[in-house]
Amino acid sequence: MPIPFIEPFRIKVVEKLKVTTREERAAALAHAHNNLFAVPAEDVFVDLLTDSGTGAMSDAQWAGIMRGDESYAGARSFAHFESAVQEVLGFPCVLPTHQGRAAEGMLFQTLVKAGQIVPNNRHFDTTQANLLVLGANPVDLTVPEGDDPVADLPFKGNMDLQRLEDLIQRVGANRIPLGMTTITNNSAAGQPVSMENIRRTGEIYHRYGIPFFIDACRFAENAWFIKLRDPEYRAVPVTQIVREIFTYADGCTMSAKKDAIVNIGGFIAFRDPALKQRIAEHLIVHEGFVTYGGLAGRDLEALAVGLFEGMDEDYLAYRESHTRYLGQVLAEAGLPVYQPTGGHAVYVDAGKALPQIPPAQFPGVALANALYLEGGVRTVEIGSLMFSRPDPESGNMIYAPMELVRFAIPRRVYTRSHLDYVGETAAGLVRRAGSLRGLRVSWAPPVLRHFTAHLEEVPE
Repeated sequence: MPIPFIEPFRIKVVEKLKVTTREERAAALAHAHNNLFAVPAEDVFVDLLTDSGTGAMSDAQWAGIMRGDESYAGARSFAHFESAVQEVLGFPCVLPTHQGRAAEGMLFQTLVKAGQIVPNNRHFDTTQANLLVLGANPVDLTVPEGDDPVADLPFKGNMDLQRLEDLIQRVGANRIPLGMTTITNNSAAGQPVSMENIRRTGEIYHRYGIPFFIDACRFAENAWFIKLRDPEYRAVPVTQIVREIFTYADGCTMSAKKDAIVNIGGFIAFRDPALKQRIAEHLIVHEGFVTYGGLAGRDLEALAVGLFEGMDEDYLAYRESHTRYLGQVLAEAGLPVYQPTGGHAVYVDAGKALPQIPPAQFPGVALANALYLEGGVRTVEIGSLMFSRPDPESGNMIYAPMELVRFAIPRRVYTRSHLDYVGETAAGLVRRAGSLRGLRVSWAPPVLRHFTAHLEEVPE
């Protein structure tokens, strides 16, 4: 492979992996009702289900774990966490939560009412769900090229600014309690958002008096892509790019389980002290006191360290190259890889890989299940099982714009040999892709159904 990279770290602790047979994997998948979320982790050989909370923490983070102050109120670990968020992102007001979806929930419960509309370049599953349970309408406005898996363009995660402007003028700013953008755009194949697009998105929201919040899960990876792909920022340090990004926003939500490289944790950060008091009322009821927010002091210490480690440029260069390498491996195996590859994951166009399976029969799930059966590799569908829902106006089913399978790489966990194995598994699968059948839902909850749905193969 032509991509040179080497891990900018040493491995100090290892975890034994269980090698299973195809028969054992078939039994595990059947017991899980064909839903990979229900497969026990010990029955997975290479787990690319998510990069959220699955990274390996550093020695400095583990040292922070030992220093955790577990006082209920006013712990020094909160002070360390708060100052880290303030230094990295520039927001003065910070509230911890146990993870990102809780941050979204606290923010939306405070600001959003039933019938209102929240635009985003593209909502991820929990963001969308937090709005739907409130009776609000999440609207996705990614640029058209974001739905083109072949076009090799630098910032395919951008907000479509004209559509955003048209939406606000059509529905009225009074129906939009806040606007968002997600960096990187996870539901649009992990594509980054340009600095210009973030700035102009903020300008549009603010022109209409709409608060602007960033879903900041992968802010460091997005900043790295800005540095790589925008000549204006090539000589600018990532830390400085990060600070500029957030100057255009009123606040952010974050799952720290991504770019802060911790196993649990999240937060809301913003500028308005009055809003802090309003959110705190919900936080204390649902998460915990305002200085721990559902986290132990040791988690806050690890998070404070991880925010800075996630912006290390040697690490980010390795991370992007590592992911790009997997993209090449999968393409050489014969899978249609979404171009260009993102920072945290490689996305495969399951609709193209399995043209015999329509969106209503979830080609992404069929491909992901087949990968698991082939070699114990667990991935996740980012398609119509996860995102299809009835249109609130017409009642017609809205399917996902793309039927994708995401290979999300945990941070600092797998070596190049693991990625090569994933490629070998994919090559074995490609040889029998034409024989794969779609699936249908036999049971599912009304919200976030992909986590717990039961599925069965569609008969021939």
